[in-house]
Amino acid sequence: MHKKLLALTLLAALPFTASATEGLSYNYVEGGYVATNTDAGDADGWGINGSGAISDNFHIFGGFTSQKTDDETIGGVRFDGIDVDQWRVGLGYNRPVAANTDLLARIAYENAKVEGFDRIDGYSAEVGVRSALTSNFEGYALAGYQDRNDVDGDFYGRVGAQVKFNPSWGITGDVKFSDNDTQYFIGPRLTF
Repeated sequence: MHKKLLALTLLAALPFTASATEGLSYNYVEGGYVATNTDAGDADGWGINGSGAISDNFHIFGGFTSQKTDDETIGGVRFDGIDVDQWRVGLGYNRPVAANTDLLARIAYENAKVEGFDRIDGYSAEVGVRSALTSNFEGYALAGYQDRNDVDGDFYGRVGAQVKFNPSWGITGDVKFSDNDTQYFIGPRLTF
């Protein structure tokens, strides 16, 4: 876990360049509450995400979540929840298509570790739009595909928004939904 936090810290320390679209920044760090609802059960915990512009139209991004599934009682026997850690790192392309609106495309390598099971590796790809709708509110909508070893691939949708308190601080929320699960994130964001 320390290696993952170190990697995100190094990501935040890279010399970033300006955003391609005024009002949208691809230089941020956010952390907060994460919850997942699946057909098999629910989990919650915490997560941290970051992004950094490496040129006017490209950015790198990554994230880590640590969740624990709900405790279960089956046939009168209590089973403790299990830990689920996930991380991803990727490359994004952002191109202005209108005033304060970017076309956004991203690819990522993903990894999940479920307590008591082998590591699950995979990838995701998503495309959509991100827009600064006002000076203190922005949103995005993405369609994506995720595939992991030993798990069938799945299409998903992702929507999110940020309310900015000032140019540096805001609160952000994200919902990713697919056939098998729904994931939620909410927390503060530091933009730089």
